[in-house]
Amino acid sequence: MDLRRLSDLPEGTARPALATALALVVVITVADVISPKVIYLSPMLVVAPALTASFAGPWWTAGISVVALGAQVFVASLTGGVVNQTRAWQLVALFVVSVLLVFFSYVRVQRGRQLSRARVVAETAQRVLLRPPPDRVGPLRIAWLYLTAEDDTQFGGDLFAVTRRRPAASRVIIGDVRGHGLPAIAEASAILGAFREASRRCVTLDELAAVLEQSVGWDLEEMTDSPRRRGENFATALLLEMPDRGEHAVMASCGHPPPLLIRADGRVFTTRFADPSPPLGLGFLAPGGACVEAIAYAAGDTLLLYTDGVIEARSPEGTFYPLAERVAAFPLPLSPQALLQRLRQDLLAHAGGRLTDDAALLALTRVPEDSEAAAVPWD
Repeated sequence: MDLRRLSDLPEGTARPALATALALVVVITVADVISPKVIYLSPMLVVAPALTASFAGPWWTAGISVVALGAQVFVASLTGGVVNQTRAWQLVALFVVSVLLVFFSYVRVQRGRQLSRARVVAETAQRVLLRPPPDRVGPLRIAWLYLTAEDDTQFGGDLFAVTRRRPAASRVIIGDVRGHGLPAIAEASAILGAFREASRRCVTLDELAAVLEQSVGWDLEEMTDSPRRRGENFATALLLEMPDRGEHAVMASCGHPPPLLIRADGRVFTTRFADPSPPLGLGFLAPGGACVEAIAYAAGDTLLLYTDGVIEARSPEGTFYPLAERVAAFPLPLSPQALLQRLRQDLLAHAGGRLTDDAALLALTRVPEDSEAAAVPWD
């Protein structure tokens, strides 16, 4: 019998737990037999099925209950009290409690299965909405990391996407919607949809930012359930255009933190915006769109994009996470996947194992033009 189908615990833990329940039956039975006749320890046998019901299914709970009932009858027969009124009521009580425990275990297992199915559907829907990029897009090697503040979600209000713009360029967005939970997920999906549709037809990043401002403003207004809250919902965003050739990329910030530039030789720089724009959805973006700025981005360089959930993660002492300082302390250069793996461990260690806000990171490394990866297309 497969213990993994009957238990919420892994098999390596379920077997010792069942052995513990059986051991309790044996210990209580022996203790009752050798104790004075005026002391009744057999009522403690109910502990075994109660323990089993907490982690196993109804069949295992019923089996341990039968063993406990048999032990109760065995103790009564050895002490000459099979027909004793006290022993009889103890047996009835154990039977009634065992039946209730089996029913409780059945209900718990059914609800657990329903929750598991709901989680699978939710995780699939969230992944479809975010649609994470592949490991290769044009000449870019890509890795992403998403840490949510909600326990039962894979994605929240943070967002990112990578698209190809013909003839030879990639466009990237990373952003953060105000708020948490399902409303933030809905707003993030609307922004991603607008970006994917507009990034292919807008010629420049400032034009793309203007289109996103208009689209996001409409979507957020329609999703806001209260007229008083209109204008309170917004999203920060960082837009990048990364040509397949050359040693530069261009970016535009709508209230979003600047990326880190990790050079091929391991040096780390914090990029700066001369003229950042307001967040999307507030209606304050200039008519001409966001200010577009160029940054150095040569072969072998890595751009590390992140949301404010990373740099605002606090330690138990209240210290913010020093992202640039911590990355500079890593043994650079690292592959995008290795970089984010180290960042995840370091960030969670700094925050005490749990974040209070969603956090997303996107690492983009430009490979040399003669690399095979540079020939990989994606739409």
